[in-house]
Amino acid sequence: MADGSGQGFITVKNFKLKYTRVSKVLIGYLFKNASLRILSGVLSAAKTPSVLRTNDALPPTPRRSFSWLAFLKREQIFTVLLLLFLLIETGGVVWGQGVEATDMAQVESVSTRPVRSVAPSAVLLAANRALHTSHYVSPVRAENSLITDAALEHVLTKRYIEQYSSAHGVATLNAILARAKLYLPFIKEEVERLGMPPELAYLPVIESGFLITARSKSGAVGLWQFMMNSISPFNIKVTDLIDERRDFVKSTRGALLKLDENYRTLGSWELALAAYNSGLGAVSRTVQKTGRRDYWELVNRNDLRPETVHFVPKLVAAAFIISQPRRFGINVWQEKFEWQAIALPRQISVDMFAEQTGVSKEMLRSLNAELLHGITPADANYRLKVPTSHLEKINAVLERDDLELIRYFYHIVRNGDTLWSLSRTYNTSVNMIEQHNPGIANRYLKIGETVVIPAFGNVTVPPRAAPRAPAALNSSFTGSHVVQKGESFWSLGRLYGIDPQALAEGNEMLLNDILHEGRTLKVPILE
Repeated sequence: MADGSGQGFITVKNFKLKYTRVSKVLIGYLFKNASLRILSGVLSAAKTPSVLRTNDALPPTPRRSFSWLAFLKREQIFTVLLLLFLLIETGGVVWGQGVEATDMAQVESVSTRPVRSVAPSAVLLAANRALHTSHYVSPVRAENSLITDAALEHVLTKRYIEQYSSAHGVATLNAILARAKLYLPFIKEEVERLGMPPELAYLPVIESGFLITARSKSGAVGLWQFMMNSISPFNIKVTDLIDERRDFVKSTRGALLKLDENYRTLGSWELALAAYNSGLGAVSRTVQKTGRRDYWELVNRNDLRPETVHFVPKLVAAAFIISQPRRFGINVWQEKFEWQAIALPRQISVDMFAEQTGVSKEMLRSLNAELLHGITPADANYRLKVPTSHLEKINAVLERDDLELIRYFYHIVRNGDTLWSLSRTYNTSVNMIEQHNPGIANRYLKIGETVVIPAFGNVTVPPRAAPRAPAALNSSFTGSHVVQKGESFWSLGRLYGIDPQALAEGNEMLLNDILHEGRTLKVPILE
């Protein structure tokens, strides 16, 4: 224990726990130097000369006796004195500071003895400060790093470092970073380009676990957890087809701009993060009310919301561990993924595009998670993100007008149909139906006319039963099918690759009629 005057107690266990890096390096060097010199002296003095003599008349070289005391006095006295001085200095400063509470259990059973107070040197004071500014040794920090002494010393940060560095915590971080491999390199580049604290790149670890499709209970979406009411300033759009809160490029740039705005307003990156969590207005009012602009002071005073109190310590702890992968067993040695954003000449289905180009469907969907139904919007400004390794094949596919890159249903209008009912039936929107059927309107729907509807969402068909063009729908039903329990025109339409409405009309029935088990229906013959 220490009383602040430099006095304290020394123990063997405490010595092992509390010596500084500086003393460790110097002691190691001195011991090594002394050991080598002593060993060299012993060997040279103890061995018999073995020089081959060519003249037998020369008298043999007499063996010289070795004196340890003389050797030490002659060769090592300066080293020993320097070592003793260092031990005294270290004892007065490092050992005199006591131990952390977590170390006390390890040394309480060891006998102790008092150590006199010694005025520490400037070098050892600096070394001692480096040791005691934090329970943890920090990696090399950027000038504006969030990993500060105050952050690492805070009890919440220590708690989360302990939690995240456990076996379960490291496994969880590794799983999160595996999901981040497509997005993290881009995020790091943007953070560096804007001159922001490097730890901000790991904010999605805390916000969403780097799950691109994450949705909170409050409705926040994506890596950066944007709410609908906060996206307009950042050119992030949400429509029937896309939710750009799940676009890792747009959402990253939007989130960093938001953080930068918070920083310019509050003057602190910690407060900027607090405002990102609970709102710029709420944090600004807290700062104005308390007159304090230090996040850690506000945390200690409980002036912030509970979630916001834990927000920055979580980020600091996660960044602290991820930035030292070898120390904590973090898997960050992943090859950078190269991608490029390209313009599209027409709408495409991501799945069909993947089949034609050889790109993994999962890869395309992960890169373009903003596509809610796997269909690109009819927007000339939209850019599809693709792997550069397949760019040549992708360009070749896009240049071919004969390739079908999107599937459609062809619905034959019957009595009672409306655009709204069709949108519900095919799990799409009225706008999408209008977009693919120029001039269509409820009042102009005619029984028997064909409505083109993109095939996406929950209405799917097997590859062997893809929707066919209207000409194919009028083919004669020369086959037969005995209805099984639970079947409907919808399931049979998918089975035989035909529009359910056409199948119902071919059997002189309504689409919603119940099919009774054992009934025989006319169906097309599968080739």
